[in-house]
Amino acid sequence: MPGAARAAGWPREVTDGLGRRVTLARPPRRIVAIFASNTEMLAAIGALDRVVGIEAYTSFPPEVQGLPLVGGRLGFSAEAIARLGADLVVMTPARSAAHALVEPMARIGVPTLVVTHRDLPQIFGNLRLLGVATGQEAVAEALVARLEARLAVVQARLARRAPVRVFMETSSTGRGVYGTIRPGSYSWDAVRLAGGESVFPDLSANGPPLVSGEAILRADPDVYLVAGRPDQAAEVPARTGFGGLAAVRAGRVRVVSRANFLIPGPRVVDGVESLARLLHGVAA
Repeated sequence: MPGAARAAGWPREVTDGLGRRVTLARPPRRIVAIFASNTEMLAAIGALDRVVGIEAYTSFPPEVQGLPLVGGRLGFSAEAIARLGADLVVMTPARSAAHALVEPMARIGVPTLVVTHRDLPQIFGNLRLLGVATGQEAVAEALVARLEARLAVVQARLARRAPVRVFMETSSTGRGVYGTIRPGSYSWDAVRLAGGESVFPDLSANGPPLVSGEAILRADPDVYLVAGRPDQAAEVPARTGFGGLAAVRAGRVRVVSRANFLIPGPRVVDGVESLARLLHGVAA
């Protein structure tokens, strides 16, 4: 195995999303993937069969059901990862995962990759990074090329069409304050590439992207998107004052998939295609 690994370009060094230079001695065979997006990306590049542990909020693809859990809402367990014999841990900085795991894994000699996903190009870069880290670089490059080609088709069909003013609700506090997408994010990119434009273009890129109901009424979107369930969308017209929104009067309160817009993986391109159809009747 050592000779074969060297012949195939191992060991190799990669730079992760935090700028850390990570050395991988050989192709990883026992990967722990922290967060749904990283599991989805590993699956997309053909490395799902090497994933031996996940965290509690990962459910896609269905094949991961039943895999050992190494954490959840209360944090992550370096001990559980060590017991799985992991030879690579992939994570994002969310929920203090990097803070909790990078140093303990380093002490026992397990490499860690921290990926970040501010925008859509960075998601494609993460696919390439994981491709190199797992020896699946050819598969990853081919996947990214297909995803970029699909986006190009949508852009060609949307040429010269005016963007539609939208609000995307991603959460509700129950007290008249609503989460939405932030400028510069992959979700923002997806809406823009689908021919939409947020009615809140000036939200701060720092801090939670929250807006009040009053602000939504003043912005008066033409389409109101709910990243969630149909019953959540059905509640929108009944909110105080929301019946007067242009989107509500026109019957344009629509549900979009949370997975396609709020998980930074390859399914974001599915989201672009589906939203382009919804907003403009444009088929991919």
